[in-house]
Amino acid sequence: MTPSEFEKIVHDAIESLPGWVHAALRNIDVLVVDDPREVAAAEGENLLGLYVGSPVTEREANHVGELPDVIYIFRRPHLALGSSSVELREEIARTVIHEIAHYFGIEDDYLDEIGWG
Repeated sequence: MTPSEFEKIVHDAIESLPGWVHAALRNIDVLVVDDPREVAAAEGENLLGLYVGSPVTEREANHVGELPDVIYIFRRPHLALGSSSVELREEIARTVIHEIAHYFGIEDDYLDEIGWG
């Protein structure tokens, strides 16, 4: 899968989110990167996504003007799963939702508990 095809799937996953999610997302970028080590060397090569920023639950009123938070979606680890095209699309969408959950302050323990870990 080419980088542009992968980016299109990420874009489609974001576009498919409910309107209230789009309305609530502020000052955040979503970037596709080939390898997690380009962003977070200590995180390992199997990382599918990463949220870097201040969750909305921890922001102060003066957060405006800050650099944007970033959600990274990593292409190579997704492709390494060896999933079918349909399964890959589902996993990318799952990763996008998982990282957006972190933006809203939802922790990994809770995401694991509800089956989104």
